Amino acid sequence: MNPTLISVQVGLPRTVLCNGEEVSTGIFKSPVQKRVRMNALDLEGDQQADLSVHGGPDKAVYVYPSEHYPYWKRQLPHVEFPWGSFGENLTTAGLLENEVHIGDSFAIGTAEVVVTQPRLPCFKLNLKFNRDDMVKRFLASHYSGFYLRVLREGEVGAGDEIVPVHRDENRVSVLDIFRLYLGESHSSELRSRALQVKYLSSSWREELSAQT
Repeated sequence: MNPTLISVQVGLPRTVLCNGEEVSTGIFKSPVQKRVRMNALDLEGDQQADLSVHGGPDKAVYVYPSEHYPYWKRQLPHVEFPWGSFGENLTTAGLLENEVHIGDSFAIGTAEVVVTQPRLPCFKLNLKFNRDDMVKRFLASHYSGFYLRVLREGEVGAGDEIVPVHRDENRVSVLDIFRLYLGESHSSELRSRALQVKYLSSSWREELSAQT
């Protein structure tokens, strides 16, 4: 049985206060009940606020597994967690970080996408949850989710099957490279394989190259 797209979220940047200063963020996203156009840089109706660190072809769409939501509800029982709570565009079932590889491609609806990197959260995740420890908790969980590059534009919607198209031969999982980035793994062989992945994002390629 193929993975499934559970929910699709979009949102436009909004201005919020952080330590008395106005900050623009696109992390607040809401589910949409219709099919949505997936473009090369974003979903229809969605925008990133700070394009110096968010968005671009390598981070056009953010995916977060629905399987992680029970964990967060146990961790923070008084917090509500509707789909899209982590700023993800796509909430999925059946695509976990230890099973999905950088460079794996999938067809969703009429679009085709490829996995480029895990997500490293910035301070805006703390802002979203109004907690000083959310980034720390997120990193410690290893439940990073991952970004997609859009190989073929098309329409997607909740309930779509996520059909595997190509499995990258280097076999570097999202979790593998996340642990490598955090310094929890020091495998030069894994780093070498990661750098051979065609669709590894440019920012992670630079980071991993600097570690060699």
